Amino acid sequence: MCIKYRWLVTLCLLVSTYLHAQNAYELNSGWQCVNVAKVKEGGQAISVPSYKLSGWMPAVVPGTVLTTLLENKKVPDPFYGMNNEKIADIYDTGREYYTYWFVKDFKETTPKGDEQVWLHFRGINYSCDVYLNGKKLNTATHYGMFLRQTYNITNVLSKDGNNRLAVIVHPPDPVGNAKTGQGGDGMIAKNVSHQYVAGWDWIQPIRDRNTGIWDKVTIEKTGIVNLKNPHVVTLVPGVRKTEGPQQPAQIKVSAELENTSTKKVEGTLQYTLDGQTVSQKVSLEPQKTTVVQLPDFTLQNPKLWWPHGYGKQPLYDLKMQFTVDGKTVSDQETVSVGVREVQTEWNAVTRSKQVAVNGQKIFIKGGNWIISDAMLRFTDARYDAEIRFHRDMNLNLIRIWGGALSERPEFYKACDKYGMLVMQDFWVSGDCNGRWVDPVKKEDQWTRRKYPDDHKLFLRSAEDQIKMIRNYASLAMWCGGNEITPPEDILIPLRDSILPELDGTRWFIDYSNSDDMSYNFLGGNGDGPYGIQPINRFWEHRTFPFNSEVGSVGVGDYESLERFIPSANMTPPHYSTKKIDPVWDYHKYIGYDEYLQPYGEPTEARDFAKKAQLVNYDQYRALMEGFSAHMWDWYTGTIIWKTQNPWTAMRGQMYDYYLDVNACLYGLRSGSEPLHIMYNPVDGMVMIVNNTFETKRDLMLTIKAYTISGKDSLITQVFNEIGPSTVRKYVPILPTINALCKEQGVFLSLKLLDVNKKVVSDNFYWLPDASGNYSGLNKMAKASVQTSIKVLEKGKIELRISNPAGGAVAFFNRVALVDPKTKKRILPVFFSDNYVSVLPGEEKTVVMEYTPDSQSAQPLVSLSGWNVEEKFIPVK
Repeated sequence: MCIKYRWLVTLCLLVSTYLHAQNAYELNSGWQCVNVAKVKEGGQAISVPSYKLSGWMPAVVPGTVLTTLLENKKVPDPFYGMNNEKIADIYDTGREYYTYWFVKDFKETTPKGDEQVWLHFRGINYSCDVYLNGKKLNTATHYGMFLRQTYNITNVLSKDGNNRLAVIVHPPDPVGNAKTGQGGDGMIAKNVSHQYVAGWDWIQPIRDRNTGIWDKVTIEKTGIVNLKNPHVVTLVPGVRKTEGPQQPAQIKVSAELENTSTKKVEGTLQYTLDGQTVSQKVSLEPQKTTVVQLPDFTLQNPKLWWPHGYGKQPLYDLKMQFTVDGKTVSDQETVSVGVREVQTEWNAVTRSKQVAVNGQKIFIKGGNWIISDAMLRFTDARYDAEIRFHRDMNLNLIRIWGGALSERPEFYKACDKYGMLVMQDFWVSGDCNGRWVDPVKKEDQWTRRKYPDDHKLFLRSAEDQIKMIRNYASLAMWCGGNEITPPEDILIPLRDSILPELDGTRWFIDYSNSDDMSYNFLGGNGDGPYGIQPINRFWEHRTFPFNSEVGSVGVGDYESLERFIPSANMTPPHYSTKKIDPVWDYHKYIGYDEYLQPYGEPTEARDFAKKAQLVNYDQYRALMEGFSAHMWDWYTGTIIWKTQNPWTAMRGQMYDYYLDVNACLYGLRSGSEPLHIMYNPVDGMVMIVNNTFETKRDLMLTIKAYTISGKDSLITQVFNEIGPSTVRKYVPILPTINALCKEQGVFLSLKLLDVNKKVVSDNFYWLPDASGNYSGLNKMAKASVQTSIKVLEKGKIELRISNPAGGAVAFFNRVALVDPKTKKRILPVFFSDNYVSVLPGEEKTVVMEYTPDSQSAQPLVSLSGWNVEEKFIPVK
């Protein structure tokens, strides 16, 4: 069973369990669709179950027109090669080409008594009309990608239980010309929708602009009163520790109650949390929705939720229900609650905002996120894998970029689980919305500054999306937009009335590089730089104090490139001739330029990709080390641009679209670890950063150098300590390192050991010779490593790599799990570490976790390094 189907099985199990508890189910299979031009009848006729659907094709729902066409093999995979050029673009074809009817037959009988049946759409892009059993449900055409729809279908259901739902979905209008610029000609931003679909500097255009029923469709059953939009606020006063007894936390809970009847209803709204019940008697007016605030609850000795790297992420189930006359449960909801409080204050030293959780300041180490899949193919399992990768990078925040969407509840569920704070942008971007002069945009800046066209729709959508995701502990910040605010008549009500009323507990910044977040004392845009930087620059050049975007490279290894580049195009860019293959260019190759030259001009694609991983690792380790070295002095945080790709682009990714990791992830993992020893290449100082809340004492700091041949020399070792949330300089070694590096370069090993001699931080550098080249690496002798495999439990394998004394360093080893027949990698796999170097006489352990396939043979472990021949090790 391939990995995508394993995700599907996992998703179905999770959905069925969750929805059963809520007395609801999804309409997620059995849909059919047809282009609007192929039918003459309207929705009243099509939605009658007896209407013949001859010539209709199976549809993907949730999904888009393009995902349906791909599933039915009507178009090639737009993520491979230049296939996207073979698919008709909506700007050229006209909107009708991608306007489709979607139909679903389902069983549901007319309910008895007071039972109500509801139809929910969580997202349709862009406008639609909805019909059920010959009747139109929406009185006016629905508009807006982010505005949910709910219909009470109790009186429209068929008496015999055979029902037909028909939805006509129209694309955004306008669709924008995607042949130029960021967001094409900018016209896509006139809609309240995502902007990247018209193309960006990291993606080619999505040809249908993601038209379709792109998110879940759900049938829900309730009693006469519908319980909606529960809201849970947790207040954690004071400065807290991560362990030990806790002072109480305050819990504030409210919900909307919709009385569907023509009579006043008396009842009780209550919830249970940690074994305690809180209730409130209410009287509901007929055919009205009432917001009910329950009495505040004091939670004794709470289990607090912390961002990753600082503490654990316990979650409570809050079970809420409304009973009529104290007898009948009309409706119920369960909310997962992380007890925490997010605070911010202005740091006068850095001149930027400083984030605290539960009273403890958090140094933000973040990644920019676009979307899980550019064609909106979302699964719980993929979300979980991607957020887990971010946890494995030792990050603590993900920013949702404003040219995409408000992320789905399943995304936030994964962030709650793995301890990722989230900064959620609203749906504007400086590129389309008029921040800069741009000659490729169709309309001028003054006009674009007013986008989108319908400001009221934007505000209604914002209200709805806030309600959808506000209960997640991970949601920490709201942001008005990417590199620009929304228009003032959106910004002001959003900031001053909507957010205070519907949330009121989170930091709101007006745009991503606002002075309110990070004072721009350098001029320019307020973020960046982008692309590869000299390593020293991260340490010595002071950039923006809370940088919302910095970074960019991320080409995967050869196995990654093979997945989307045809063999005929597997020709790497040549630095001296500046030639770039058209497929590489199409997939947004950003340029490693002179940064590969110190390792020697790549001879072919595999050599290019191998050397690119060295640059990847070094770049992202140095980025996070450089920012951490100036923690609370220059910086309160940084957010990498970017950590993932929803398309097969060749930049800004720690893992590829297929969830295969590259060296960026592990360089970043090293540089971001909570307790970290590091080398400042500018002044030659060995430093320690402690990103925890506890003082670390009795740390043995060990500094060793290794020649290219593997001979070691101890520079020093010394006991030290470091206070909480602190960075300190300890030992200057620059003259020693310069002398050792002069001829061929040198390896530098830095370790921190606790009093039990356990390694708590291990950092390994390869440093160039006096001319800046890595001349010694190409002269290294082969290392003959020994390996052993141990199955720790199902889906969890331990690999031990030992390097005998007396030889060379076993340098930069890539570990993978592969299929024993094809030797293709199993994906995704989560590694405790990767691209590891093993010193002579030492051993490294790598633990791999994956989802086993019962129908496949045991995998092989693949191991290959810079000077280690590839070997395949059986798992027994």
